[in-house]
Amino acid sequence: MDRLHVYLVRAAFGWMALSGVLHFMADVASQYIRRTRVPSPETTLYYGLHSAYAWGHIAFGALALYLVTCTAPVMNERGLLIMGLVVALGWLAIAMGFIEYWQPKANAVVLCALMVAALLTRY
Repeated sequence: MDRLHVYLVRAAFGWMALSGVLHFMADVASQYIRRTRVPSPETTLYYGLHSAYAWGHIAFGALALYLVTCTAPVMNERGLLIMGLVVALGWLAIAMGFIEYWQPKANAVVLCALMVAALLTRY
């Protein structure tokens, strides 16, 4: 059970960082490179929302992945997982409220499921 827990924790935070990179590439970088949106205030808001959403995933996922793999933990793992679940629920709320595509919503659901599974395998 302990080995499964380690894999689930690393998968959850690794998925968070990877999905942030993929979201940024798909919704910001590719659309900017292909010039699919005309310059306007709405385009600026679109890029800003998606950039903040994606970079938040990347930063939090990479930092959490570092904290769970370093030898001298800064904070206990249970607190980090609970905070990760709260963050995942926040991203789910943002995706449901502001993002029209289904992929970020599905990503947030998968992230919440991984966080819950990681919490349940340990405690």
